[in-house]
Amino acid sequence: MTLAERFPDLFAPARWEWGGLDVQFATEPPPDELVTNVHVICFVGDEIVLCRDDREVWIVPGGTREAGESIADCVVRELREEAGASLAGPLRTIGAHYAVSDRPAPYKPWQPHPRKAWLWCTADVVLDSAPTNPDDAEHILEVRTFPLTEALKKSRTDGPHLPPLLELAAELHRIGSR
Repeated sequence: MTLAERFPDLFAPARWEWGGLDVQFATEPPPDELVTNVHVICFVGDEIVLCRDDREVWIVPGGTREAGESIADCVVRELREEAGASLAGPLRTIGAHYAVSDRPAPYKPWQPHPRKAWLWCTADVVLDSAPTNPDDAEHILEVRTFPLTEALKKSRTDGPHLPPLLELAAELHRIGSR
């Protein structure tokens, strides 16, 4: 059985109305120049790190790349800002949401438009400080680790795409930990 058959909700075309985006998930990594956002499904042992923001939404750490920022530098910055975390192992790409925007201009002037990609990765992390909560980002109120079943419930607050991403990430994490 293919991943698309096992995770039909993840691989189905979707509309992210908040961003004016039509998206489609694929496991093929996107070209670097298309990646506008990087998100990391973080593990502490077998538990998944989720961050609760001031909207009462549970998110995985990640966000928008800055102008000229590498994917690795974006990951390090976003982990610190949103989770107070540091990498404790390699960053592994699990796929991307390829997107086409119907907005007249890119979100940030340096971003590709109208085609872009949201990169999804996994990594083992250490929660070693408080989130830095910069003024121009989400305000994180709480960072916690959860067993997969609880993480799946909490992550629904961020949208239907996140629970199957967590399931896929947990499966790949188990395989990689062997």
